[in-house]
Amino acid sequence: MKITGIELRRIAMPLRAPFRTSFGVETARDVLLVRVVTPEAEGWGECVAMTEPLYNSEYVDGAADVLRRFLIPALPEGADAIAVKRALKPFKGHKMAKAALETAVLDAQLRARGESFGSYLGASRERVPCGVSVGIMDSIPELLDAVEGFIGEGYVRIKLKIQPGWDLAPVRAVRERFGDDVLLQVDANAAYTLADARQLAKLDAFDLLLIEQPLADDDLIQHAALAKLMSTPICLDESIESVEDAAAAITLGAASIINVKPGRVGGYLEAKAIHDLCVAHGVPVWCGGMLETGLGRAANVALAALPGFTLPGDTSASRRYFATDITTPFELADGHLDVPTGPGLGVEPIADILDDVTTAGEWIKL
Repeated sequence: MKITGIELRRIAMPLRAPFRTSFGVETARDVLLVRVVTPEAEGWGECVAMTEPLYNSEYVDGAADVLRRFLIPALPEGADAIAVKRALKPFKGHKMAKAALETAVLDAQLRARGESFGSYLGASRERVPCGVSVGIMDSIPELLDAVEGFIGEGYVRIKLKIQPGWDLAPVRAVRERFGDDVLLQVDANAAYTLADARQLAKLDAFDLLLIEQPLADDDLIQHAALAKLMSTPICLDESIESVEDAAAAITLGAASIINVKPGRVGGYLEAKAIHDLCVAHGVPVWCGGMLETGLGRAANVALAALPGFTLPGDTSASRRYFATDITTPFELADGHLDVPTGPGLGVEPIADILDDVTTAGEWIKL
């Protein structure tokens, strides 16, 4: 597949409400989109890096720079997605930038041959159950109101962001208000240390699905130690950047569940490899989210339809974060989202909306 040019486009997507985690507050998404153009089709990829390097070391300006200077020039002639993955491997890090480029190439490749993302990846379902991530709030009453709203919308699982000082009380309040039937999990975004093990173990009383990334992203050994001190399953997120990381975590006993975020691991091909590894070892996986637009959400929903994704993911409806999405919005129905069946991602940007939110663009001729 010959690529004739690539567009790097920046868009500004204001959030419907601030989203607060242990590492900061987001009020808008500065999104880098990658558009690959070939004689047969165009393809889109979404870079999920944040404006600042807070979730991990990547950030939007850095992603645009490494794409422009290194990754795009390294594309082989006649590249397909597998060849792109191979060509980008020598460059260290920059998984989110690599994922955006690989996804755009894969989207163009699949559109050209009329195959959907779900079919290519091996999806086994036509729709996927959806959870929702609830940020840290100013008060417990505010949190309870938010959770009540999401349950009313039909979300089948609630995830609470936690940090030291905001953990036991909010979890207890949600359990007492909504009962044991609500699927509930928590996400610490690496905010704790092993010295907090006694505090974290108190979460065992609330029958949680899992605790996500309680400790530092670069410390599997400490997570393995914590897993022996808690009955709540440990799930890793930031620690897993490759199939090798997943294998190490499983071998060490550092995780009994893994959150797969395609942007974090370098793309959907690597995400599929992690899924396959986890299925072989009987480890459940679920699809995480990075406040994606409809482009990234379409690919995530297709991934979440693979058979090993047995837990509801963070594949929320478009309106969870955005008043207006850049694609036809994903809408929740009975707690589920439909898996797109059209060629490639199965969705594409709506031109007028995309133009309205565009802040910068660059065309790179190949």
